Amino acid sequence: MNIDYLQETFGLRGRTALITGSGSGLGHAIAASLGQAGARVVINDLDLPRCEAAVRELARQGVEARPAPFDVSDHEAVRQAVADLAAAGWAVDVLVSNAGNQNRMPLVDQAPEAWRSLFKVHVDGAFNCVQAVLPHMAARGGGCIVLMSSVAAVASMPGISAYASAKGALAALTRSVAVEYGEKGVTCNALAPGFVRTRFTEALQEKAQFNAFLEDSVPLKRWAEPEDIAPAVLYLASRAGRFVNGHLLAIDGGLLARM
Repeated sequence: MNIDYLQETFGLRGRTALITGSGSGLGHAIAASLGQAGARVVINDLDLPRCEAAVRELARQGVEARPAPFDVSDHEAVRQAVADLAAAGWAVDVLVSNAGNQNRMPLVDQAPEAWRSLFKVHVDGAFNCVQAVLPHMAARGGGCIVLMSSVAAVASMPGISAYASAKGALAALTRSVAVEYGEKGVTCNALAPGFVRTRFTEALQEKAQFNAFLEDSVPLKRWAEPEDIAPAVLYLASRAGRFVNGHLLAIDGGLLARM
């Protein structure tokens, strides 16, 4: 296939991407994928040393990156960080709202504080970031927003009521942004990964019973790796995905097809 066609269709040269929760795990894999496609990437994490380590690793791969440590649940901190990026010539063209947390417990045991903690990071965090970048994107004629939802937004399981509810809210927010800002040239989509092998899921990876369930339930019979998810973000952020809007894309090895 013609290299120029690939670069024109899937390349991100000249674009700046902010990926929240990208100091490690899935977020870092997404940052690497977008960076390899030519984007400048902004690495966000709560921890500055982790941000800086991720930036150094990407630099060794030839990716231009900079750290932006802030708490996505802090509305003013997000607004200021996005404004500072724009002032430094790093206005955000692509936002990937990936930062998240988890707790696993029966619904009746869920303390209100634990419930609110998940919504604060997943839902408030996405809202804060989306609200901060939209004016910049609209002023420049467009942009791309990808929210990290989950298959749990569609088919839940015991013990993740708060997580599933928050991910369902992100799917709804995706549709709202797509409808409200499509005319401004901004696309908004969500990914619904299945079970991804990261530090986030270590507790499940160590359970033989859960691994047996996963092998029975996922037609591809394995965990997803971060590198299985990241290219979907590249597709949505590139010209190849420019007419995809308001969509929840499942990347689950066929899990939802069987459930």
